[in-house]
Amino acid sequence: MRTVLLVSLNFPPSQLAGVHRARHLAKHLPKFGWRPIVVTVEERFHKEPPDTCLGRLVPDWTEVHRISAIPSGATAWFGIGDLALRAMVQLARKLDELIGKHRPDVVFITGAPFYQMLLGGRVRSRGARVVLDFQDPWVSTEGATRPRWSKAGAAHRLAVALEPRAVRHAHLITSVSEIQNEQMAERYPWLDRSRMAAIPIGGDPEDFDALRADPPASMQIQLEPDRIHLSYVGTFLPRAGPLVRVLLRAVHALKKSEPELASRLQLNFVGTSNQPGDVTSYRVRPLAEEVGVAELVREVPQRIPFLQALAVLAQSNGLLLIGSDEPHYTASKIYPALMSGRPFLSLFHHASSAHAILSAAGGGRSVAFEHPHELEALVGPLAEALRILALHPEQLGRVDPAAYAPYTAAAVTRRFAEVFDGLVTQHQDALCA
Repeated sequence: MRTVLLVSLNFPPSQLAGVHRARHLAKHLPKFGWRPIVVTVEERFHKEPPDTCLGRLVPDWTEVHRISAIPSGATAWFGIGDLALRAMVQLARKLDELIGKHRPDVVFITGAPFYQMLLGGRVRSRGARVVLDFQDPWVSTEGATRPRWSKAGAAHRLAVALEPRAVRHAHLITSVSEIQNEQMAERYPWLDRSRMAAIPIGGDPEDFDALRADPPASMQIQLEPDRIHLSYVGTFLPRAGPLVRVLLRAVHALKKSEPELASRLQLNFVGTSNQPGDVTSYRVRPLAEEVGVAELVREVPQRIPFLQALAVLAQSNGLLLIGSDEPHYTASKIYPALMSGRPFLSLFHHASSAHAILSAAGGGRSVAFEHPHELEALVGPLAEALRILALHPEQLGRVDPAAYAPYTAAAVTRRFAEVFDGLVTQHQDALCA
């Protein structure tokens, strides 16, 4: 069996969204001939509280090495909170130790955060194949819009300077979409396109089995039984505002045309800030007040534990899946939503892979646009879709499991195993040449 080091600074019981890439790989890689060894940061050095229920989804046999880091309180005075920067020295030492002991065939480094990817050259010099996995863009269009002398602007300039140094040492680059890879290839003409692969994060249907077998003892979000609950679970993206606003305008149109139905609706927006401790940073509520539907909208900014989030999906009457105005946005949240079996209404850019997947899946109404100026014309179609989702979800059919089969955690892991196998074979062929 071949060995891969999975470097994921966020890993259960961390509750940040980035844990799932490594969680899925660690669980399923042994089925495909790979021994995973996880390297992560001890939960006491994270700024967020742990999600112990999520930790129970990691198999007991998983080998996990947890390193220390500089406490966030010690670096706050310098404006440094990034986990990778706080753990860089400890991570370098641990990688040296594990590479020397296990001679891994591949070292897989996933982000965000991203600064740990700069250790790729150090890893490569020790003889391992290096795979850098970009769950999000390090250099982003959104980052380029930040004020130059703001903290976010400084982070963007660092990303522009450091990303190419990390990429040069990688044997392979993976990301969650072809568009994201194409954008990176455009930035670096010297980057061989054959060294890139687009592999989504996917979802694990067995997570819902775990939810049914051991539901959360308590729920932060209670869904009142006398309301029709349409729920959005996930971060409110910086460029999602126009999409959410047009959806709320559709709710307002429904409120005017069918006030009795509208009075029964409850639109839940859960985890919009993506921060477990953030209970005040409302993103959707101001838009709902502006449009005149505040009484129909409940926003819970804080990120809730993973199994509770799945429970909200499973218990809702329908789901709201909303993207952004960026074509590359893929929305990994769509996979658990499809696996929940609940009907949905989605709104994405037409070029987004999420729209293509949802359109093929059935079980909901998929709405798309190509240019932001088209959004206003979608108020009527969205209002009708909301009416059907609330009153006649059976008209939407059921999600076809075959549509999301390629995006299950096991299927995604198989693709990674094939990629890893190919890297090892190329290395062996080069040695024999």
